[in-house]
Amino acid sequence: MPVVKGNKAAPDGALSLPAVLTFASASIPVGALVLAATVHLPRYFAAELGLSLALVGTVFALVRFIDIPVDAVMGLAMDRTRTRFGRYRIWMAVGAPVLMLGFYMLLISPEGVGAIYLGAWLLVMYVGYSGIYLSHLAWAGRLAATYKERSRVFGAITGLGVIGAIAVLLIPVVMTQAGATDAEGVQAMIWFIIGSTALTCILVVASSPERIARDHGTHFALKDYAALFSRGNVIRLLAADLLVTLGPGWMAALYLFYFKDSRGFDTAAANLLLLIYVVAGFAGAPLAAWLANRLSKHRALMVNTSVYSLGLIVVPFLPAGDFLAFAPIMFLVGAMAAGFTVMIRAICADIADELRLDSGREWMGLMYAGITATSKLATAGAIFLTFNVLAAVGYVAQAGSVNTPEAIRGLEIAYIVGPIVFVMAAGACFIGYKLSADRHAEIRRKLEERDTLLDPAASLESLTGEDLAPVNRPS
Repeated sequence: MPVVKGNKAAPDGALSLPAVLTFASASIPVGALVLAATVHLPRYFAAELGLSLALVGTVFALVRFIDIPVDAVMGLAMDRTRTRFGRYRIWMAVGAPVLMLGFYMLLISPEGVGAIYLGAWLLVMYVGYSGIYLSHLAWAGRLAATYKERSRVFGAITGLGVIGAIAVLLIPVVMTQAGATDAEGVQAMIWFIIGSTALTCILVVASSPERIARDHGTHFALKDYAALFSRGNVIRLLAADLLVTLGPGWMAALYLFYFKDSRGFDTAAANLLLLIYVVAGFAGAPLAAWLANRLSKHRALMVNTSVYSLGLIVVPFLPAGDFLAFAPIMFLVGAMAAGFTVMIRAICADIADELRLDSGREWMGLMYAGITATSKLATAGAIFLTFNVLAAVGYVAQAGSVNTPEAIRGLEIAYIVGPIVFVMAAGACFIGYKLSADRHAEIRRKLEERDTLLDPAASLESLTGEDLAPVNRPS
């Protein structure tokens, strides 16, 4: 399928590196937002604006659960969208200002702000985030049409997302060194997310081409959508995404407890090791893409899950408090975790192609809404499960508390065993998976033949308003 930018069709081939990086740049504010919303914003509203921890925790949890069905509806709407401006492009263009508005209203929140104000603007922010995030992933799945190209594009998306996460880690440090307060550091972080959202989304919307898949199906009822989530490959993908998110999420929830009380690091050293873990995504994302194009995506995912688990097994045997001994292992584990994200996203696009061949309609947006929902469930579930496990082993988390050797031992076992079990189970989900590079190439060939046969102009959707298809073509 040729790519149309303006009125000129380019040959169907690999995108240039500048084109890939330009398109992937929209993941920078996404990566920043995910870390900021998880680590910094809840504490900001509790510590700086006078809200209770219980209230903040409840509001954030409720908004996230409300956001899950919103993602599903948005994914369905994206797949049904057909405009002269594009299918997924329009959603990014609309999502960016919505996210920026929500974040700005949170930025100017007055002290003692109520739960309704906080919840309402958090929801606005997350709706805008979903518009950008889902459209970006679905657009990537269509822009990178081939099996190998998808590994490359999703590797770039994950790698550039690390830049946003690193910025969120470093902005408060730089602001503190400059004499700013903690609140001013968080506010600077929010301005970075607002500014990077505007810059990168404008860049992507204005310069990146979009391949629009032609729907050849007729009417779809709710039962057709329900049947989607009973298909073997879809179940594999959703289960693997849930588990591969739950494992690192479990580790993250216990991270500071484990590294301080068991491994003997202070807070500063533990956070520096965490920064190494995050930065490793720069290496892990392209490595996963390279591995996928040699072994296949699902086997690359299995390699990542296995190496990640082996790295965690080594951690308890390293000398306590030895930063130089822990740094390489944290880099290795962080690199493998970045590979999970690349492979799950790329496999999702391949399965969406398989679904389109079978059904005649687009499923890309809904598929990415599905893995977004499982990731959100896993993130919320990780905190719930880990904190209950800590309580069950008698671990006391309050500052200044002295835990018994038995409680510390329980913490150590939970930290290591939980992630290994979940991550290895995620890799096992793809045992017997048959959507290989050859099979995907066959699917793409059949899709292109059908598109050309049923509508010769279907692949030439103009992005500037020129309708290249027959006037009476059915929609």
